[in-house]
Amino acid sequence: MEIRCPKNPEEFNAYYELRYKVLRAPWGQERGTEKDELEDSSIHIAAFDDGKIIACGRVHKNSSDEAQIRYMAIDETYRGNGVGQKVLFELEVKAKETGAKYVILNARESASGFYSKASYHPIGAGHMLFGEIAHVKMRKELN
Repeated sequence: MEIRCPKNPEEFNAYYELRYKVLRAPWGQERGTEKDELEDSSIHIAAFDDGKIIACGRVHKNSSDEAQIRYMAIDETYRGNGVGQKVLFELEVKAKETGAKYVILNARESASGFYSKASYHPIGAGHMLFGEIAHVKMRKELN
């Protein structure tokens, strides 16, 4: 397995396809909703297994001290084997390299345990996505 930034248009297409498949398609959302206006100013990380993207996530800066992780997605067949934690760790490394002091994220309530295992702490209620997916705001200090 390899953890790195996608390098070419084909890898980015596969990266966005996984985000759509995991984070948008199950709720009937249109293609394109897996992207936002911060894609070009973000750092993208993916896990590759024999050339196939199996997990991904993104980090961007909100301020000089604050980075935000978004769009974490792990292929269902690879969940529970640590690949998500490896992607998350690499995103944190990239955030530190930008000078961030802490990371925030909005975790789906069903995924909050995943982030708690990585030392993220709840800091408040999050939004309700698509009217049915409750989120919790979480934060981690970067050492």
